[in-house]
Amino acid sequence: MLPLQRKCDLADIVRSSYYRFLAPVPQRSPGEQEVIDALHRICEDYPFYGYRRVCVELNKTIPGVNHKRVLRLMRQEGLVVRPRRRYLHTTDSDHDLRIYDNLLKHAAISSINQAWVADLTYIAYGRRTRQFAYLAVILDDYSRKVIGWCLGRHVDASLTLGALEMALHTRDVSDGMIHHSDRGVQYACRRYVALLAQYGVDVSMSARGNPYENAKAESFMKTIKCEEVYRHEYDTFEEVAESIYCYIEDMYNPRRLHSALGYTSPVRFEENLTTLQTYKPTVATRKMTVSK
Repeated sequence: MLPLQRKCDLADIVRSSYYRFLAPVPQRSPGEQEVIDALHRICEDYPFYGYRRVCVELNKTIPGVNHKRVLRLMRQEGLVVRPRRRYLHTTDSDHDLRIYDNLLKHAAISSINQAWVADLTYIAYGRRTRQFAYLAVILDDYSRKVIGWCLGRHVDASLTLGALEMALHTRDVSDGMIHHSDRGVQYACRRYVALLAQYGVDVSMSARGNPYENAKAESFMKTIKCEEVYRHEYDTFEEVAESIYCYIEDMYNPRRLHSALGYTSPVRFEENLTTLQTYKPTVATRKMTVSK
């Protein structure tokens, strides 16, 4: 009789597969298939959700399923998210422009429109000739809502100004509000600082080489990369623009559950505040978000 390993070699299978075949099929508890089907539907609609957000979404239709059970079933069904990690560098802080102190460090932010945080990154597209699109965003520090963004072909002041102009167009601004960013030349340039000064906004900047001082904006960039950008192969700039618009305006702001907001979306979180200032994207706004 041939040894087991030899049989597996002849059948072109690994020995662990043979043992898995012999293992008894686990018995599912009543209602388990319903939960599994619901998990597959949720993960199909939100392929970037981890088990905690999936658990919150699942309990909207099937109450009483705890996160441990969700994690076990997601592992069993191969639904656990494994995000790709990439580290990008877009900040050019080697300039002679004025550097501002970090005002957020000691600020007590208790509502929207008290502080905005800004950042920018790049997105690769084109399979034959590699090119890059550049994305600048501004978030409300309290609600994490994207209130201004701009996508362009060049990483210059017009890119960050486009995001800032959108934010100023869609939100109320009061004297003493804080705008926080890194020390990049796009945020320190005279045109950008002058526009903030025109609206009475105080400029704040993080320390050089310290992303933790702009953690909320950095976190959003990681989120949009893992949940949207890394899931696609873009051929054209127009494909990037469509993808980013749909993610920010149709998914992230109105629908994506945010753990820091009690697992509600930024739009819903702001709707629950007494200082509601609704922002609804329009065709005109959409044209503002893409810089030529």
